[in-house]
Amino acid sequence: MNQLSQTAIEEFKTNFSGSVILPEDKQYEEARQIWNAMIDRRPSMIACCTSPDDVVQSLNFVRRHDLPFSVRGGGHNIAGTSACDDGVMIDLSQMKRVGIDPELHLGYVEPGCTLADFDASAQAYGLATPLGINSTTGVAGLTLGGGFGWLSRKYGMTIDNLLGMDVITADGQQLHASESENDDLFWGLRGGGGNFGIVTRFEYQLHPVGPNVLCGLIVFPFDEAKSIITQFARFTQTMPDELNVWMVTRKAPPLPFLAEAVHGKEIVALAICYAGDP
Repeated sequence: MNQLSQTAIEEFKTNFSGSVILPEDKQYEEARQIWNAMIDRRPSMIACCTSPDDVVQSLNFVRRHDLPFSVRGGGHNIAGTSACDDGVMIDLSQMKRVGIDPELHLGYVEPGCTLADFDASAQAYGLATPLGINSTTGVAGLTLGGGFGWLSRKYGMTIDNLLGMDVITADGQQLHASESENDDLFWGLRGGGGNFGIVTRFEYQLHPVGPNVLCGLIVFPFDEAKSIITQFARFTQTMPDELNVWMVTRKAPPLPFLAEAVHGKEIVALAICYAGDP
């Protein structure tokens, strides 16, 4: 690590409750990986945070030594901004606690959680909120980008259901942002991305959903695309708010319910989720 002395690294470790991973450590190659395998960046240090205090320590460290840094939540960002070269990756992926208040229909979620982590906890109480469409997506990046999900036609975007956030600003302050507290910061974070601070906890409004929903995939050959897309556009004018349909044109993946002869051929697919009475 050419920017820092070993003394500086050891000093950082003494006040850091998480783990520190360096390029010579055996877990480094796996720890630096993110979802988009096209991004191949090598941070000089990975600070695996376990608490907001760890995040503060990490920010103070990069500021003191004037280092480039990145922030990794679920690591799903396709542009690869959660990884950096020759700097510090502030890794939040171990901060995965989820708290559910079934009486008030509230969810409290840490930034290392994926949608799967959140859904597993919320659905134990028959609750959900609009939060993405793929279980491997990170909660933090999706929310800070605005976010939509299978329930968005009925309950709005992710940020429409975001009630508050615990945030650490660049100078190491720990703040709470909501409509009644640091409301300008709250406004900026709701869709402005991760550029205003590092969020260490999200608070969501939850809604009764399920436990059973009607969902699935309908696949059509591409030569029917004009007819399907025309009918779909017409149907969206009258379809109920409980229904979400995600339309995509692509080459058919080798899914077991598709005939082998179709694999690799262009298709039109409608992914459907109806959250009303099945």
